[in-house]
Amino acid sequence: MDWYVYPRGSSPIRKVSRKRRRRTKRVLTVSLLVLVVAGLVWCGVAFNRINSAATTSPIVKADAGVILGMSMWGDEPSPGLKERLDYALKLYKAGAFSHFVVSGGLDQPDYKYTEAEGMQRYLVAHGVPDKVIYLENQSTSTYENLLFSKTVMQQKGLSSAVVITHDFHGRRALEIAHKLGYKNPQLGITESKVMSMLKYKSREILAYTKWKVQELSL
Repeated sequence: MDWYVYPRGSSPIRKVSRKRRRRTKRVLTVSLLVLVVAGLVWCGVAFNRINSAATTSPIVKADAGVILGMSMWGDEPSPGLKERLDYALKLYKAGAFSHFVVSGGLDQPDYKYTEAEGMQRYLVAHGVPDKVIYLENQSTSTYENLLFSKTVMQQKGLSSAVVITHDFHGRRALEIAHKLGYKNPQLGITESKVMSMLKYKSREILAYTKWKVQELSL
């Protein structure tokens, strides 16, 4: 029997192997491009949704204004949190709601006040009676803000709410409120003059994406 010896590097097995590697590489490259394009499209969709948030108009008088927490700077609310508080005060004085629910836990173990306590102190210092302010001191996320605040509202006999936050945060907050079963939740949003929107809207795209994934399991 005659045996044919293939020239070095020309074995059919090696040729097939190279073809498979090239095919696999093409498939991976195309898949990566599809993922990148899909990611960019989703970022555009999320960005448009984030920018679509608007204060409910007209606001129907509610039982409570739920102020979503933000970081404390030591014993005082951060400038961003003060913006939310000032806007909440404006709505309160205009008669949009009769009670406050301030929501937010402890930022740092060595801080003296939780976000909720810091907000309470700020509101009282600006003329709000302490008896109309209810605290939610445990939350560490927007979802927990709204979940735990709903429990506080139920305990205090409050049924309707205006959710108060910044414009870039409003869409996600309102979606979560609806998902948690708030009764016709309304939205009160303010623009920021002290925070970088490039930074916060970029972060919100990621946070909104995380929420949409979380929503699927609820």
